[in-house]
Amino acid sequence: MSPVIVTRELSRTFRTYRKPEGLLNSVRYFFKRDWQDKVALAPTSLEIGGGQIVGLVGANGAGKTTLLKLLCGLIHASAGDARVLGHDPAARSPELLRRISILLGQKAQLWWDLPAADSFDLLARIYDLDLAAAKRRVAELADLMQCTSLLETQLRRLSLGERMKMEIIGALLHKPAVLFLDEPTIGLDIVAQSTIRKFLATYVEQEKPTVILTSHYMDDISLLADRLLLISHGRIVYDGTVEGFTARTVTRQRVTLKLGEPAGSDHDLGGGQVLSRGAEIFSGDYPAAEVAKVLERVMQVARITDVKIEETDFEDVIRTFLEAETPRNPATAASPVVG
Repeated sequence: MSPVIVTRELSRTFRTYRKPEGLLNSVRYFFKRDWQDKVALAPTSLEIGGGQIVGLVGANGAGKTTLLKLLCGLIHASAGDARVLGHDPAARSPELLRRISILLGQKAQLWWDLPAADSFDLLARIYDLDLAAAKRRVAELADLMQCTSLLETQLRRLSLGERMKMEIIGALLHKPAVLFLDEPTIGLDIVAQSTIRKFLATYVEQEKPTVILTSHYMDDISLLADRLLLISHGRIVYDGTVEGFTARTVTRQRVTLKLGEPAGSDHDLGGGQVLSRGAEIFSGDYPAAEVAKVLERVMQVARITDVKIEETDFEDVIRTFLEAETPRNPATAASPVVG
């Protein structure tokens, strides 16, 4: 099966300028500006197959949204080439636009003062859908997200989580073959996040669209994505599975030990670890491979009555990886790790 999304050395550079504060500098820089080029996306080559859910993760400003906007034609590339469903997204052809959809979590696509049902009716006409079939699809999607009662309420009267459900229905109304989701759960409470994750998992399983999903909530990625792309300074620094990424990363665990009685004196446990006099609890973060040694050292000098070992969150693993990437010079960054 041929890939649904292909990029070849796709890149985007924005031109901006720096200006010191002050009125005099404003006048001076009106005639002569200190222009600078900011690389939002370095040359990137990707192939994404049909039915895949790809999680795109990176810090703010890493280039995630830039890549999505290039793939759906909202902005043009500075260099390189992209094909989505065989089309050049920059051409914005009607044939392609009828088969893709983008949801920007921080921007609304529905009309603020209209009930969601009216917005869906208008979208159905824009996409030239059969109106009766479109209403049935809205009813099906609303039932899956348990928001049928909200369809006739003005969008501005809905909570953030309720509005996001309406936005997702609008994005899926025309049954897109490729779906770009940029922060679909941003700012939502844990219940709304869970509801949307379950809906997306069910929807993708049933309708098999190709999905690129960005999120700052790592549960979105770890629970939904088949493939993980990490982007840093506009470059893909990891391309593989979530499991492959965690296997390559040093897993740490937080160990909390409750002691039977306070420590009578300071004990050097080795490796810079000290059990302080009077301590009733000993805790720390350690590589998973060293946890057994830590337990053994503490048991030699104190009686342990309770042991608690917590796995590091996937979000922390991602953060550690990206923090390690931050000091690197983008111009000399290595090729992406593939797992």
